Parts: sequence; structure tokens; C-alpha cells
Amino acid sequence: MASSVTMDRTAQRSQQTEAARRPGVLRRLGVGLLVFAAALLALISTLPVWLLFVWTATPVLVAAGLAALDIGIFYWMLRFARGPLPVLGGLVALVAVSALAVFVSQATASTPAPRQPGGIATLEQVELGGTPQWITVRGSSLDNPVLLFLSGGPGGSELAWTRQYLGGLEDHFIVVNWDQPGTGKSYGAFDISSLTPERYVSDAYELTQILRERFGQDKIYVLGESWGTILGTWLVQRHPELFHAYIASAQMVYTVRDDVMGYEFAIDYAEQDGNTALVEDLRRTGPPPYADFWTYAGYLNVLNSYMYAHADGEGGGDNRLFDVLTAPEYGLLDKVNWVLGLEQVFEQVYPLLGEIDFPATVTALEVPVYFLEGRWDVNAFASLVEEYYAVLEAPHKELIWFENSGHTPLYEEPNRFVDVLVNTVLAQTQPE
Repeated sequence: MASSVTMDRTAQRSQQTEAARRPGVLRRLGVGLLVFAAALLALISTLPVWLLFVWTATPVLVAAGLAALDIGIFYWMLRFARGPLPVLGGLVALVAVSALAVFVSQATASTPAPRQPGGIATLEQVELGGTPQWITVRGSSLDNPVLLFLSGGPGGSELAWTRQYLGGLEDHFIVVNWDQPGTGKSYGAFDISSLTPERYVSDAYELTQILRERFGQDKIYVLGESWGTILGTWLVQRHPELFHAYIASAQMVYTVRDDVMGYEFAIDYAEQDGNTALVEDLRRTGPPPYADFWTYAGYLNVLNSYMYAHADGEGGGDNRLFDVLTAPEYGLLDKVNWVLGLEQVFEQVYPLLGEIDFPATVTALEVPVYFLEGRWDVNAFASLVEEYYAVLEAPHKELIWFENSGHTPLYEEPNRFVDVLVNTVLAQTQPE
């Protein structure tokens, strides 16, 4: 009996000891989790500093100095910070260094040196429509004719791509690439909710006038890509006296009709591939037009997969998103704005283009016209371009096929693209 009582008392003391120990374990676990969270937050907060080395044009010594500051703050936190307030102070210091890194990346953004000594390679602001916007100006000689590039989108920025893939143009043109309002480096130039197609045409006209005066040229060339062909068509239609020629890559002819054709093509392609889930998803979404960017992206991804499967390009392989992330023309904030602008500007401007019908509204252009088209393009359907080409009147016109390209022959077959612009367009249109 006595031994039984003793055992009961021993069990009670054990339970009491365990109960007393449990809060201590939970407290240590909680502290451990807080320390882990603080360490993880600290590491994440330093990411902008380390990205300076690989994603920006920031000088290595400046990036190294900011990295040294981070390391010093980490050392202080590990060695001396005790309690929540010192740890919080350390985190604030790390965030401040990262904010400085973002500022430095923006301030030091630049375009690489020109291809030839004596050439020009600048990343600069110009005022268009009363707002500061960004352009790159690149060429091997100031005596070359000016080529204004109008990027795709709406909302796209292609500063890095034209330099990287079409660098050969710089030996024959002064290539000017414009970050349109709301895109890339010009993301904050204008209230995106107020953007209209007319604003783009007006700014493009003003930029054309600036370039003519700056380089002492009566006329320049204009090259539009995808959405840029809509802008380019209107620009040349209104001001033909300012241009030697109009060059289009992936000429847009309609918007809604083209989108509906793309949607139907995506369903057919998915059915042929046996992807019933995708077919059901597309049918559930219904045909365009849509209200948001990501719904468009759903069926455009199917079209892209078709084009990638059939258009081999020049076999170089590219990762254009990686090109943007590592482009020295964009600071760290610019890279974020590149993505934001693509979505927000598209959703604002693209619905305003629903009435596009160039065979009915732009039946003639008073300059030489060159359509450079990917044979496998099912984004801006090649068949619609053929229809438009047949009815378009111009002093001279050519439809030039890129047999191994989809929607972007200028990046899929860049060597041939440069050759066509130099040995066909320039050779035929440049005054003696």
C-alpha cells in the first residue's frame, strides 16, 4: 500500500515537472522561430544589393561598398544585438541600404558603349507632351540616317532587345528606341488611366521632330513591331513628309478579328494535341475581347507554343525575359516597372483599339512600305497581312517573308532582318 502511494506521488511530481518544463520549451521554440524569421527577413532585405552585381550597370566598387555595409550590419546584429529593439534597428538599417542600392541602380543605368569609336550610345530623357520620357540613341556614325523604333505592346519596352539582337543596324542607322509612356523607364511619365492611342501618336510625332532637328535630317525611317505597327501606320498616314519609309514587323491589321481568330486557333490546336482540359478551360473563358491582360495571356500562350514548335528562327535560342532582367539600361525599379507597365498599359490602351480596321481606314500610305512577316505568325495572323498588303496603295511596297519566324522575326531571324533593312530598305530608299 505504501509503495503504491509513493508511486502515485512520484507520478504526480513527474507530471508537475513536465508541466513546468512545457512553457519553457514553448518559449524557446517561439524565440527560435522569431530569430529564424528575423534572419530570413534580413537576408531577403539584402537582395537588391547583391543584384547590383549581376543585373545592373552599377560600378563593382559601389556595389561592393554597399555589400560591405550589409556584412557589417549582419556582424553587429550577430555579435551585439540583444533583444527586439536592437534587432529591429538592424533590420531597418539593412532595408535602408537596400533602398540606397535601388536608387544607385537607377542613377547608374546606362547603355553599353557604341560598336565603333566615334559613334553614339546614350540613354537619355526627352520631354514629350510635357512629360519626361526615355530613349536610347545608338549608332556607329552620326552621319547615318535615323531609324525610330516603335516597340510592341501596348506596354512593351524593348531597349535591351533591339541593342542585343539588332546591333548590326547600328552600323548603318542611328537607332532610336523609345520607352513609350507607361512602359519600362517611362512608367511614371503619365497617368496610365488617362493614356489613349492619340497620346502615343502625338508623342511619336514630337519625338520625330526632335530627332530631325537634332541630327539635321529632313526625313527619318520608322520601324514598328506588333502594337508599334498600329502606331507607325497612323504616324506615317498623318505625316508622310517626315519619313523615308515605313517598315513593319508583325503588322497589325485588325485587333478584335485577329484575337477571335487566335482564340479559335488555340482551341483547334489544343484539340489536336489531345489537351481536353485546356480546351474546356478556353471554352469556359469564351472568345475575346477580354477585360484583363492575364486572360489574353491564357490563349496567347497556346499560340506561342505553336509558333515555338514550328518556327526555328536562326537556331540561336533566346530568353528575352532574362535579357530584360540583366539589361544595364534598366535599374532595379525599372525592371519591376517593366512588368507592371506591360500589364497596366495593355489593359488601359488595348480595349481602345477595338475598331482597328486598316483595310477600310488606311487604304494608302504615301511612303515606301515594307512588311517583314513571320510565316508562322498566328498572333498577328500572316493571312490578314496578306489581305491588307493586296489592297494597300503605296509608292513602293514589299511583303518579305521570314520562313523560320513566328510573331517576332526581328528577334527570331535577326541576321536576316538586319540584312533586309540594310540591303533592301536602305538601298532602295536612301537618297544619293
